[in-house]
Amino acid sequence: MASQRRSATIADVARRAGVSPATVSRVMNDRFAGEPEVEQRVRAAAAELAYQPSLLARSLALGQTHAIAFVVPDLANPAFQSVLAGLSKTAAHDGYRVLVADSGESPSDEPLLAAEIRRRTDAIVLCAPRMADEELAALSAQLQPLVLINRSLPVDATATPALSIDYRSGISALAAHLHGLGHRHLAYVYGPERSASNAHRERGLQDFARDHPDVRIDRIAAGAGSEDGRAAAPQVAASGATAALAFNDLVAVGLIGGLREMGLSVPGDISVTGFDDIPLAQYLDPALTTASVSHAELGVVAWNRMHALIRGEEPGNDVVFQPRLEARASAAAPRR
Repeated sequence: MASQRRSATIADVARRAGVSPATVSRVMNDRFAGEPEVEQRVRAAAAELAYQPSLLARSLALGQTHAIAFVVPDLANPAFQSVLAGLSKTAAHDGYRVLVADSGESPSDEPLLAAEIRRRTDAIVLCAPRMADEELAALSAQLQPLVLINRSLPVDATATPALSIDYRSGISALAAHLHGLGHRHLAYVYGPERSASNAHRERGLQDFARDHPDVRIDRIAAGAGSEDGRAAAPQVAASGATAALAFNDLVAVGLIGGLREMGLSVPGDISVTGFDDIPLAQYLDPALTTASVSHAELGVVAWNRMHALIRGEEPGNDVVFQPRLEARASAAAPRR
């Protein structure tokens, strides 16, 4: 059986034309500024050999891959999946692909991961909630064009569009809802210590506590996943709180499961709220009271800002998304 003919390489063209591979690359990418005779010789050699330039190599040579990066702490979280869906679908309309990197909730991996994937793409949408402010500021210059989600840079740093969620008012609204139901002893099942969004939630609860001196709020360590919520259930139950505010919906799901394993009912024995309004939230039993955020829309706006940056246009003002309280069956009046 005849062997398949090997495709010509850039080195083959260089040998046939009597030039360096770098010269061939410049000619094929329309970046050659030398003698016209040399350019003609290279193009003739390429035609004779039926040379087809690598699209990837061409993109990298031109600095244009038509791909952008999206870095998240945990793609298993449906909230980040929704952001990605909005981002990728909108970017596709403009001929761009989205490459995803997951830092696995590791703050130490975020800077290296962001820098590495940025070198392979035209720009980056960064959701790095655990990265220290000073690291983020130092890294921002080499990541441009850059759009931040749920983070912002110091005023004196390179201007970078930032899209955020008002976690502070969102959790305060949840606490106010529980207070209106009659709860006076709450537990906040908090997220990762280095999380920027957790810090905003903490401030929101401080605001609420200042305005409601009749309320006690206990802080109980957890994390960002459902297993973290499940592990926190015994401490929540032991606290005596009549309602628990979970860091996010995933933590709330795990917490409800853990409380049920202990023989407690939600909301009969204790009410539980989440944050994000992931698709599963309304279908749980009981349906989850939460602060609803349009994460898909956040992804759409992120691409609009990014596309403007890529084209050298003004990206527009920063945007703060306001959560909407979704009162469902997981929160009810406490037993008297």
